[in-house]
Amino acid sequence: MIAQAPDEQARHGGPLVPTTDKIPVPVTPWADRLRHAAIILLAAGIALAALAAFGEISATAAGAVFVCVAAAALVPWRLHDAANAREEIHGVSPVETPVVRAIVAGMPDPAVLLDRAGRVLHLNAAAAQLAPALRVRELAQFALRNPEIVTALREAIATAEPRRVSYLDHALIERWLELIIVPVQVPTAFGGLDQCMLMTFHDLTPLRRVEEMRADFVANASHELRTPLAALSGFIDTLQGPARDDPKARERFLGIMQAQATRMARLIDDLLSLSRVELSAHVRPDTQIDLAPLIKQVADGLEPLAKERQVAIDIELPEAPAVIAGDREELLRVFENLIENALKYGASGGRVAVAVAAVNSSDGGTEYRVAVRDFGPGIAPEHLPRLTERFYRVDVGDSRAQGGTGLGLSLVKHIVNRHRGRLLIESVLKKGATFTVCFPPVKP
Repeated sequence: MIAQAPDEQARHGGPLVPTTDKIPVPVTPWADRLRHAAIILLAAGIALAALAAFGEISATAAGAVFVCVAAAALVPWRLHDAANAREEIHGVSPVETPVVRAIVAGMPDPAVLLDRAGRVLHLNAAAAQLAPALRVRELAQFALRNPEIVTALREAIATAEPRRVSYLDHALIERWLELIIVPVQVPTAFGGLDQCMLMTFHDLTPLRRVEEMRADFVANASHELRTPLAALSGFIDTLQGPARDDPKARERFLGIMQAQATRMARLIDDLLSLSRVELSAHVRPDTQIDLAPLIKQVADGLEPLAKERQVAIDIELPEAPAVIAGDREELLRVFENLIENALKYGASGGRVAVAVAAVNSSDGGTEYRVAVRDFGPGIAPEHLPRLTERFYRVDVGDSRAQGGTGLGLSLVKHIVNRHRGRLLIESVLKKGATFTVCFPPVKP
């Protein structure tokens, strides 16, 4: 059977039906119309001929009447076909074409195109996921029940001006969204302009969280700096007043002031270090560093603190060099923080074990792991996920008594991330804690 293309069907004016010889023959409405017109004209011709034969009307008048009847029978059908053709050409609104639908669907953010009455013309998958109640050809305000959205939409439709509104979405998870409504002038089928509304939603949650983190950081840093400053100011006032002539009080107060000044200096140093690491987080260090002598240097530097706390530092180093691509000063800061924390907070265990080993990684390669383990009281499980947060402390009083700034582990995490490594924390109550940093080896 030979099929005929759809455009050929349209050219012949109707659908195709098969015949006995398997050749499709078009069946058009014009055949029926001509047949009906022929019947009407035949009847009119017979009637007019009879009237002319009996002398009721003249032959000229009969001919004129016949022409009028023929025009009345054929011309309206022709005009009807022309109207149908125009409807086929212009019946689809420009904003409802597949091109516009594809543009809306391809937008990365949730997007909805509305007509001038606020009915949905197109929406993409992201918008359908954000507001599952949205339906094509239905009013958007019924699906978007947030009062701020509805108000902004009504104002945009009434004034034909852009509107922007931020709101908190209480869905499965709370998130901040920004709605932008922009009027769009679209050409109509007959050369005019129609107005539509393009609604786009932008997720502001990451920006809000960064802003909250920044505010918390400023508040915490201000608090941490205010405490030693208040102590220094109080002791200075005391030394200038009641303790001016008291040598013993002066000696004791000067020692406290020195400790507070040292603590404030460490806090400022940690803040500056953290800022520098964050600024260069996207740049991976490329200097070849052997971990073994670096750790030995840190352990030797912390030996006085270990003797003061009566803690032994056991070091286990590999025979072969453990070479990674790194920044020497930053790596020194990492191991100083980890070993110093183990000496301070795990001193009751009497021993700190530091081990460097080459192990197989999850991706089938090799990585170097440096594990710092103490045998102290350990850390409760609920604290482990938050240990690397800035200014987070398990025990605020104990941390400050030990001279901690609350930034050490956060600094460790950022440095390790810059070296494309990982930080692992394991702990069991009353059995100590283990902090492990994993580094990829130098690529040959």
